[in-house]
Amino acid sequence: MKKITLLLTFFVLITSCGVRQTRESLTSGDYDSAIQNAVEGLRNRKDAKGKQDYVYLLEEAFAKAKERDLRNIATWFKDANPNNLEKIFNTYQQLNNRQELIRPLLPLKLLKEGRNAIFPFDDYTDQIVSSKNALSKHLYDNSKALLGSKDKMSIRRAYDDLVYLDQLSPGYKDVAKLMDEAKFKGTDYVSVFTKNETNMVIPVRLQNDLLDFSTFGLNDKWTVYHSNRMKDINYDYGLIVNFREINISPEQVKEKEFIKEKQIKDGKKPLVNAQGQQVKDSLGNVIMVDNFKTIRINIYEFRQFKSTQVTAKVDYIDFKTNQLIDTFPLASEFVFEHIYSTYNGDRRACDDSYLPYFDKRAVAFPSNEQMVYDSGEDLKAKLKDIIVRNKFRR
Repeated sequence: MKKITLLLTFFVLITSCGVRQTRESLTSGDYDSAIQNAVEGLRNRKDAKGKQDYVYLLEEAFAKAKERDLRNIATWFKDANPNNLEKIFNTYQQLNNRQELIRPLLPLKLLKEGRNAIFPFDDYTDQIVSSKNALSKHLYDNSKALLGSKDKMSIRRAYDDLVYLDQLSPGYKDVAKLMDEAKFKGTDYVSVFTKNETNMVIPVRLQNDLLDFSTFGLNDKWTVYHSNRMKDINYDYGLIVNFREINISPEQVKEKEFIKEKQIKDGKKPLVNAQGQQVKDSLGNVIMVDNFKTIRINIYEFRQFKSTQVTAKVDYIDFKTNQLIDTFPLASEFVFEHIYSTYNGDRRACDDSYLPYFDKRAVAFPSNEQMVYDSGEDLKAKLKDIIVRNKFRR
C-alpha cells in the first residue's frame, strides 16, 4: 500500500508540474509550446480524470494560436511586401502541422461539461500550394536580379535563396543552372605563387609542395585557391610566398672523448673481517660473497651537424585595387644531426641506451638543396596556419 501511495503521489506531482508549465506557456503567449506540452501529457490515458486540465489548456491554446496566425496572415497580405511571402507560407504550414499534431488524440472529452473539446480544423492545402508558388516565383525573380549585380555578397545571398528554392520546389525552371552561375560569380578566387628574393635557387620540389593546395584542405564555400592560374577566371586576390633569406651552416663534425666506469659482479670471494681473516658460518664453512670489479671504457663520439634557416613573408594582395592587404612572417629551421661512436675498453660499462651509437658509422651530409627542401613540411604547416587564421573575406 505504501508503494502504491508513493507512486500515485509521484504521478500527481509530475502531472501538476506539467500542467503548471503548460499554463505558463499559454499565459505568456507561447501557444505552440503549450500545445506541445498538452499533447505530450495526453498521449497516455487521455481520458483519465487527472488529465482534464490538459484538455482545457489544449483547447484554449489551439484557438488562440489559430486566431493569431490568421490575423498575422491577413496583415501580411494587406502589406503586400514580397518579403512576407515566406512568413505566409511558413504560417500556413504551421496551421496545418498543428492540426496534424492534435488529430490522433481526438476525440478529447471534457467530463464536467459532458462534451468533446472543440478544435475547428480547416483544409489549408490550397493556401499552402498558392503561397509556396508565390514564394518560389519571388525567390526565382529576385535571385536572377541579384545575379546581375557585381557585388559578390549579393550574389551569395542569391545562391542561398536558390538553394532554398531548390529544396522548396525541386526542378523549378533553370534553378540548377542559376545555382552554378551564382556559385562561380560569388566565389573569391585566390592566386597563390612564390617569389625568390634570395641569392639561392629554391628547389622546384619545395615550391611545388608549398603550392600543392589540394593537400591543404583550405577551400571553403566561397574561397578557392589556385596555384596554377586558369584562363577563364578573374582572380580577386593574390597570396605570395616571398622567400627572403636562406642560411645554411657549414658541415660540421664535432668530436668528444669521455670515460665511463661501472662495477660488475665477477664471481665469488670469501668474506673477511677487519683483521683480514675469513669469516665462517656456524657450521664452520667459509662465507662467500659477490666479488665486484670495476670496468672502464673510453668513448670517442662524433657528431655530424648541419642546419638551414629559411625566412619568408606571406603577402595578401587585393587584385581589384592592387593594394597590399596584409603581410605575415614565415620562417622555418631544419637540423641534420647524426651521432656515431667508437670505443676502447669494456662496452659493458656503457648504459644500454648508448650502445646503438657503436653500430653506426659516418654518413654523407645532405646537399644544400635537400636541406632547404627538408624544411618544407614545417613551412607548409606554418603557411596553412597563417591562411586558416587570416581568411581573405569573412
